[in-house]
Amino acid sequence: QPQLVESGGGLVQPGGFLTLSCTVSGLSLDEYAIGWFRQAPGKEREVVSCMSATGASTNYLNSVKDRFTISRDIGKNTVYLRMGSLKPEDTAVYYCAATLVICESDLSEYEHWGRGTQVTVSS
Repeated sequence: QPQLVESGGGLVQPGGFLTLSCTVSGLSLDEYAIGWFRQAPGKEREVVSCMSATGASTNYLNSVKDRFTISRDIGKNTVYLRMGSLKPEDTAVYYCAATLVICESDLSEYEHWGRGTQVTVSS
């Protein structure tokens, strides 16, 4: 059974940095696209970034472009989300999820989800 486990969340001051990790087991990163999502209280879950199975294609939510970077280490079965210049509006639970091959805009296409990690941006 595939598993995805997020880590790296925490409390950070505005303008700070955090790197989230999504470690996967039971599936191959060169077969699955991995997306990062977030859900703030009272809001719908939204896609933040995604990397395709080949690694050649990445995309970002407009509000995080130039601040967040998605990357991966296939040898470690891990996908990272480096977040910089953090703002209070980035506060949310961050999830990673997997879907076959290409990134999807429809969250229901993602078959496997992690449990999430809390990111709080506050002074």
